Amino acid sequence: MEHLIRSMLEHIGEDPDREGLVKTPERVARAWEEITGGYAMDPGAMVRKALFTAEGKEMVVVNDIDFYSVCEHHMLPFFGKAHVAYIPDGKIVGLSKIARVVETYARRLQVQERMTAQIASCLMENLEPLGVAVVLHAQHLCMMMRGIQKQNSYAVTSEMLGCFKNDPKTRGEFLTLIREKPWN
Repeated sequence: MEHLIRSMLEHIGEDPDREGLVKTPERVARAWEEITGGYAMDPGAMVRKALFTAEGKEMVVVNDIDFYSVCEHHMLPFFGKAHVAYIPDGKIVGLSKIARVVETYARRLQVQERMTAQIASCLMENLEPLGVAVVLHAQHLCMMMRGIQKQNSYAVTSEMLGCFKNDPKTRGEFLTLIREKPWN
């Protein structure tokens, strides 16, 4: 990858041997290893390893999970917050694992729509709850830095599975809960 970065620097008219750029190919290669580390992770296995028996059947919500990803179309960052909920059916999962599932899918080349669906499907398949809901709010640098150049727009995507899809009351409760801030 370092060779590719050096070549890219040359193609844009830079001198990869100037002082500030000498180590840039190495730094960029390390950064991309970290940014795309989600390919090496199995989010389903993370969920399955952190399951616990529970009697409750009320909604579990993890709100405002920060994420950073890279748009596969322009390879520019998009970032925002994920809101994830499920209704247990005999099993619960460690709360940090929900954030790890989000992180795993975010650390791949992505489109926001697919990432939303992947998070929901992973939890539905591995936790087997009554339902899963996922909403992502994100800003996309591919819309901010280039093309249309709109600075204050957000993309919002959602995926509702099980009872969140079939029961408007359950979906409405989730949407209300993700708007509430406990510290206000």
